[in-house]
Amino acid sequence: MQSVVEQEPAQAVAKAPSDPPAIRLENLSKTYPGNSQPAVDGLSLDIADGEVFTLLGPSGCGKSTTLRLVAGLEEPDQGTITFAGKTIVSVADGISLPPDKRNLGMVFQSYAIWPHMTVEENVGFPLRARKFPSHGIKDRVAEVLDLVGMAGMEKRPGPLLSGGQQQRVALARALVTEPGILLLDEPFSNLDAKLREQMRLEVKLLQKRLNIAVLFVTHDQVEALSLSDRIALMSAGVVQQQGNPHMLYEEPANEFVRDFVGKTLLFRGRVETANPAGPMAIRVDGAPDCVVFGRSYDPDGVAAGTGVFIAVRPEDVEIVPAAGGAAPAGMIGGTVSAALFIGERIEYQVEVDEQRVIIIYGDRHDPLAEGARIWLRLRPDGHTAWPSDRSAAEETKDR
Repeated sequence: MQSVVEQEPAQAVAKAPSDPPAIRLENLSKTYPGNSQPAVDGLSLDIADGEVFTLLGPSGCGKSTTLRLVAGLEEPDQGTITFAGKTIVSVADGISLPPDKRNLGMVFQSYAIWPHMTVEENVGFPLRARKFPSHGIKDRVAEVLDLVGMAGMEKRPGPLLSGGQQQRVALARALVTEPGILLLDEPFSNLDAKLREQMRLEVKLLQKRLNIAVLFVTHDQVEALSLSDRIALMSAGVVQQQGNPHMLYEEPANEFVRDFVGKTLLFRGRVETANPAGPMAIRVDGAPDCVVFGRSYDPDGVAAGTGVFIAVRPEDVEIVPAAGGAAPAGMIGGTVSAALFIGERIEYQVEVDEQRVIIIYGDRHDPLAEGARIWLRLRPDGHTAWPSDRSAAEETKDR
């Protein structure tokens, strides 16, 4: 089963056409015993050298299974895996290199810091396991600890490390063998919000400095969008869309991508003019003078007169206090039904005229009272449009 949408790797990290990718997955599948639905279903991906490639998706989508197949912690039912052109796994040929022969480092969600070891013992363990000369271990460990900001903490016992320090030790242990590939399995999920932000930036800068291929698994959209050169969004073992973060956010291939990546407001409207090669003009229901421009990625196109949902990002809507009368041109009316102060912004629940209830963000310096009448000014273009095959009666139930 093939991915729904596949795009070429970003030019900034692409290698010459003759160079093999750092990681290539071809027709990779895995079904666990007792399950009829494959955890990974015919997955094919290329990951370039020096690229941060993220597998994103909800729990059970197959992203962690894919990472474990690459790491050698699981065996696929079919498919091949190659690293820089070298066959690591081929089910058809009976090839499967053990994890310690794959020249990769991995950081687990739990970090797996051994409590009976010091920092330098934890980091040096992979070198000792590979019979690295003992006289060189101390220098190598010191170098990689300095790289992750842990210099001077070599003798600290594992149990006395904070969450952020454990994460750095786990990262140093993964890098100490100088792997060609780094695998990250939800590495920030056990950290608090502020430390997650800090570590995301540190890992991004470290990866650019080392220029190695990173396969990163997460369910967190912010992590994926901020860290990745490219993202593959997965559902039910299949890639729904892959491309750079901007592409997934601005040009979703289907409803799953649209609703999973970022927040989306859906407004009903009707197509006035449609051009298969360009944007269509859509009149918003409940606002006779509000026409916006959107684009459909339906290969069959959307005909004029078709009822559609317009997918609008919350940041593309401006709240304007109503001055009475009909909504001005380019705006639609609404009423604030609830207001929640959450610090940096206020979240409003708004009952939009002839639409559904939406949640939208407002400036905390200009609060609106519950029950206030407002206008919503939609960005005039840059939206996506999705055909609606539901009846008006069905749509009314959602309001």
